[in-house]
Amino acid sequence: MTRSALLVMDVQLAVTARYPDPDYLPRLATAVDAARTAGLPVIYVVVGFRPGAPEVDPRNRMFGAIAGRDTPAQAAEVHPAVAPRPDEAIVVKRRVSGFAGSDLDMLLRASGIDHLVLTGIATSGVVLSTLRQAADLDYELTVLSDGCLDNDPEVHDVLTGKVFPMQADVTTVDKWIGDTLTNHD
Repeated sequence: MTRSALLVMDVQLAVTARYPDPDYLPRLATAVDAARTAGLPVIYVVVGFRPGAPEVDPRNRMFGAIAGRDTPAQAAEVHPAVAPRPDEAIVVKRRVSGFAGSDLDMLLRASGIDHLVLTGIATSGVVLSTLRQAADLDYELTVLSDGCLDNDPEVHDVLTGKVFPMQADVTTVDKWIGDTLTNHD
């Protein structure tokens, strides 16, 4: 029997501030609330580093600018509109993929989870990287297309319309709630 979890990735205050979309957080909150109501685990994935960011190589194009610097503590804080409950897991990753430098795979396997429902910011970042790695780790995958956000709508559309369907089911928050969660045991 398949056991699913909703992954909410990189929906941190520092990230959401760079992706202004007034409809995104309420829509994502709907997915989070529906997962909780259906009894599905909601797992949060955030990017974070130790003081001085010793995990970051200055050659890294994405994170190199913070090598040797402290990041503010609130940088890892999930946006309050979709904040985790005290009993929900928060996984800290060190790169783009939710699996990179984290214990996500161990947590999922220990919980018997084999199906991931992916959401997050950005579609071309954490969602793409996590999807690819999760597929290689043999997880079943669903992507909530409108539960993902990217600064480039064209890239978002190409990924959710053409790339992701090769390795995942792609649907919307409302369709996922109506088709999947309503019939969830």
